[in-house]
Amino acid sequence: MALATDATIIYPDSDGQPMADNTVQFRWLVLIKENLECLFADAADVFVAGDLLWYPVEGHPEIRVAPDVMVVFGRPKGERGSYRQWEEDNIAPQVVFEILSPGNTFKEMTKKLKFYDRYGVEEYYVYDPEGGDLTGLQRREGELAFIEEMSDWVSPRLGIRFGWVEGHLTIYYPNGRPFLTTVELAQRLEQSEQRAERLAAQLRALGVEPEV
Repeated sequence: MALATDATIIYPDSDGQPMADNTVQFRWLVLIKENLECLFADAADVFVAGDLLWYPVEGHPEIRVAPDVMVVFGRPKGERGSYRQWEEDNIAPQVVFEILSPGNTFKEMTKKLKFYDRYGVEEYYVYDPEGGDLTGLQRREGELAFIEEMSDWVSPRLGIRFGWVEGHLTIYYPNGRPFLTTVELAQRLEQSEQRAERLAAQLRALGVEPEV
C-alpha cells in the first residue's frame, strides 16, 4: 500500500465545532482576544488569534486543537486558515486561554491540558465565567505547573495582570488600564471627544483658537 505524501494530506481550517456555546463565553473570548490585539498592535512579530486550529506536527492532521485565544511571539501578524507549526519556524503558541462553558467536560479539558503540556505552551489560563474561577499554569522545569495564587498574578509573557473587582475577574494592561469591551471603548472615545469639544469651546470663548 502506498504511503500518503505531504501533498495529499489535508489540514482542515475548521473542526466543525462552534466558536462558543453561549453569549457569555463568546463575550470573554472576544474581550481577551481583541484587547491582546490592541496590546500588541505595534509589535509586528506577535500573532494573536481566536478559535484557530493549531497543528503542531506535520503529516498528522488528527493532532490538533483550537484554543479560544492563543498568542505567538516571534511570528508575523497576518491572515491564516490554521496555524501549521512547521510553517511558522516551528514556534508553538506560548500563551493560550480557554473560556469554559457548561458544555465543557472534565475529560475534554484534561486532554487539552495534556496537549498544551506536550507541545510546548508556556502559559495556560482557564477561566470559568459562570463560577468566576481562573486557573493558571506556567511551564516550570519542562512541564505546566499550577500557579498557586492568581490574584494580582502578572503574566511573564504578556505583562497583563489578573485581578478581581467585586468578585468579578478584571484583566489589566501593563499600564494598569482594564480590558474593555468594544462598547466600553466606544463610550470612552465618545466621552473624550465630548470633553475635547467642551474645552475647545471654552478656549474660543477666551479668544483662543485651539490647535487641531
